[in-house]
Amino acid sequence: MMPDLGKYAFAVLASYGVSLALIIALVAVSLRRARRVRAELEEIEQRVKRHA
Repeated sequence: MMPDLGKYAFAVLASYGVSLALIIALVAVSLRRARRVRAELEEIEQRVKRHA
């Protein structure tokens, strides 16, 4: 299933690995930030409701 990469196998596979790791890290950071922003927004909305 995997093509013969010859002498470039390590470089190609390392590039795929680094790319995959960076994509996973980007998704994780995005999800964490979205959770934090959502919590902050809910807090602000609660403050506005109390003062209205």
